[in-house]
Amino acid sequence: MSDAEEIQAAVDRTRADLAATLNELEDKLNIPKQLGVKAHQAKASYARDPKPWLIGAAVVVVAIGGIALIALRRR
Repeated sequence: MSDAEEIQAAVDRTRADLAATLNELEDKLNIPKQLGVKAHQAKASYARDPKPWLIGAAVVVVAIGGIALIALRRR
């Protein structure tokens, strides 16, 4: 293989690596796509075991209720 062919092969590999990196960055920065992925993961997690999700929801409800109660008492 000549020097020119080796250089061209290196350039081609570098271009392919750069294209792959740019595609990965595009996927990570695509907010709607990432939200869809996270929603799918959450649904799958809930389907496997809903208990942690229900406990978390109960904690949020209690926290909001506590904040509302404190706010009403201060009036």
